[in-house]
Amino acid sequence: MSQEEEKVTYFTLEEVKKHDGATDDRVWIIYKDIVYDVSSYLEEHPGGSELITEYAGKDATKAFDDFGHSSDAKKMLKAYKIGEVVEEERKGKIKKKEKPSVVNVNPAKPQTRSCFSIITCGLCG
Repeated sequence: MSQEEEKVTYFTLEEVKKHDGATDDRVWIIYKDIVYDVSSYLEEHPGGSELITEYAGKDATKAFDDFGHSSDAKKMLKAYKIGEVVEEERKGKIKKKEKPSVVNVNPAKPQTRSCFSIITCGLCG
C-alpha cells in the first residue's frame, strides 16, 4: 500500500486528552495537528520525561517549537505518529476559500464607481 493510500486515523481533542499518562498509561501529544504516542520515548528523551509529560494529552506545538528542536528531533517524531486531529478541531486549520463575489453590471445603467473599485470590492467582500 502506498503512502497516498495509507489510511489515516483521526482523533478528537477529547480523545487525545484521555492519554495524559495519569488517567491512562499512554502518553499522546499533538504537534502541528498530528497525534503522536510518545509513551515508549519518555525515558529516552534527553531533557527528561517530565518535559514531555507536561504536555501529555495536549497540543505541544508551541513548546516544541519554542525549545528549538533540531530537524533530527522532528524526523524522530514521525516514528511515533498514530493519527491526526479531526479537521474541525485543528489549530492550523485553513479556512475554506469562499467563492468570490460576482458584481453584475448593467451596461444600460451608468456606474458611479470605477472598474478597479468594483473588482477590489468584489475581492475584499
